[in-house]
Amino acid sequence: MNMVLMETLRLYGPVLNMIRSAAQDMKLGNLVIPKGTTIVVPIVKMHRDKAVWGNDSDKFNPLRFENGVSRAANHPNAFLAFSLGPRVCIGQNFALMEAKTVLTMILKRFRLNISDEYKHAPADHLTLQPQFGLPVMLQPIKWK
Repeated sequence: MNMVLMETLRLYGPVLNMIRSAAQDMKLGNLVIPKGTTIVVPIVKMHRDKAVWGNDSDKFNPLRFENGVSRAANHPNAFLAFSLGPRVCIGQNFALMEAKTVLTMILKRFRLNISDEYKHAPADHLTLQPQFGLPVMLQPIKWK
């Protein structure tokens, strides 16, 4: 379940961009970035970068996380769904535990099917959301 959650967060993360300020003058390739410059980190683009995540970066493949988050890509810090370092989301562990708990409760009781009317169209509304909603049909599981 953890691999499925990580891959879902990679492709459809809660935050589209991170905004940071350069703490010091720095050079990125041939680009000079002066101290104080606002830097926008496009997480959605980085999480789909073929050079980092492989040629299947646009595909849902939970197995890329089978050896952990730091080994899922060509760079150990490529996964940015909750940011990294001193500004990492303090609610990361709680959010993941909550998601696992809710998913477990749902999957234990229901079989899920996506409606035939579903159109895959992620939309940027500050966060990434399905443009036309996500119609899901729940069928109760009858345990004997």
